[in-house]
Amino acid sequence: MTANSGKKRPVIIGVTGGSGSGKTSVSMAIFNQLKQHSLLMVQEDSYYKNQSDMLFEERVKVNYDHPDAFDTDLLIEHLQSLLEWKQVAVPVYDYSAHTRSNKVLVQDPQEVIIVEGILVLNDQRLRDLMDIKVFVDTDDDIRIIRRIKRDTEERGRSLESIISQYLKTVKPMYHQFIEPTKRYADIIVPEGGANQVAIDLLTTKIRDVLRHNRHTKN
Repeated sequence: MTANSGKKRPVIIGVTGGSGSGKTSVSMAIFNQLKQHSLLMVQEDSYYKNQSDMLFEERVKVNYDHPDAFDTDLLIEHLQSLLEWKQVAVPVYDYSAHTRSNKVLVQDPQEVIIVEGILVLNDQRLRDLMDIKVFVDTDDDIRIIRRIKRDTEERGRSLESIISQYLKTVKPMYHQFIEPTKRYADIIVPEGGANQVAIDLLTTKIRDVLRHNRHTKN
């Protein structure tokens, strides 16, 4: 798909928060309420750096909650292409191998692009592309319980490895890199997807931005 100068600029919503905060639930709730529009979900996790040149034992030791773990330049490049109504090939990450798979997911640009991940507000270049920035704020205890449930059921991790990773990197990185980005958020959502009032306010604001874009010339 090539650039289409006749179309209005897509709306980009950044949704962030700590691991297990409910940011994916918030993103999906927004997604479900805006089904009358064309939408695309872009997950920051897809942009973990390719580590195929490293031994598996080395990959396991990588700090995946640090900004350096992500190929943010590629994410920015893809979002800029989507804003120009160009198709992108999103990497597919293999959590069990701790590196990218050989697959890509071809994505067409859409009216609304939701960018979800733990560090999507950390880089100013990313923030500058966003129309609305959301921080999902959830208690640490709830987040670790959710992370244990997800990583054991969906990612095949052992309880010991989850707790070890949480104490060594997840929690300290949250306080060093993720929580400070709260100050950049336009909206802070306590407790994630269960906060229906916040979801309704968000979707109302997104619809307003879309209406404005339709009535404004490029």
